[in-house]
Amino acid sequence: MADSPLHVVLCEPEIPPNTGNIIRLCANTGSALHLIEPLGFEFDDARLRRAGLDYREFADVQIWSDLQAYRERHPQRRMIAIETSGVQHYTTYHYRSGDSLVFGSETRGLAAEVLASIPDGAVLKLPMVSGSRSLNLSNAAAIVVYEAWRQLEFAGAE
Repeated sequence: MADSPLHVVLCEPEIPPNTGNIIRLCANTGSALHLIEPLGFEFDDARLRRAGLDYREFADVQIWSDLQAYRERHPQRRMIAIETSGVQHYTTYHYRSGDSLVFGSETRGLAAEVLASIPDGAVLKLPMVSGSRSLNLSNAAAIVVYEAWRQLEFAGAE
């Protein structure tokens, strides 16, 4: 979807219900979803369909062989990583239309080489209490997408 205000990029997602929930999130926010292979499931997985319900037809979902292929096709898009190692809080970042919000896999997060390719100020984190490891992928995506979309004045919403 060329006119999507936001692009959610999932690098090597592993858990079908998380991706299904994010399909629903993207359908309801007008965001495009980009899945970076390898996927930890078949895209027609029943658990993916169940979580995404009937929203798949309303979401723009593309599958890419690797993150480099996505970046080469869309060099103008800013890459913003959401990772527990981030320094800046997701609420203090100034999002722009067309931004790519990049999330890692549920068990590994983003690879070191991916993080190294993102500008320092664009690796964001969600604050958590001490001793916490991470949030569920679909919850983290929802939090960040809605903050970015809020900053874009809910572009496209009724």
